[in-house]
Amino acid sequence: MKLKNVCIICGVLLLLAIPAWWPYDFYTLLRWIVCIVSIYVAYGFYKSKLNSWVFIFSAIAVLFNPIYPVHLDKSSWVSIDFISSILFFVSAYSLKRWQK
Repeated sequence: MKLKNVCIICGVLLLLAIPAWWPYDFYTLLRWIVCIVSIYVAYGFYKSKLNSWVFIFSAIAVLFNPIYPVHLDKSSWVSIDFISSILFFVSAYSLKRWQK
């Protein structure tokens, strides 16, 4: 599967996480997926020497870290999920710059 598709799927999952009707297991799985994908995207931007994007996706990886989770209230996670999904969508459509 192409990285562009993985970023789009990750962005969609983050948007799906905004309503509060999901079981806790969904959010645990979401943490793993978002953390792994954001590390991989940060690595791709690192190879392209786009350091601001590396910092952004590293911060997303830290926020969604499943080993030492960051505990915030639901309203904070709604904002973080929405902003992170937008960043994943933007990175999916800017992958041509760093993917060869």
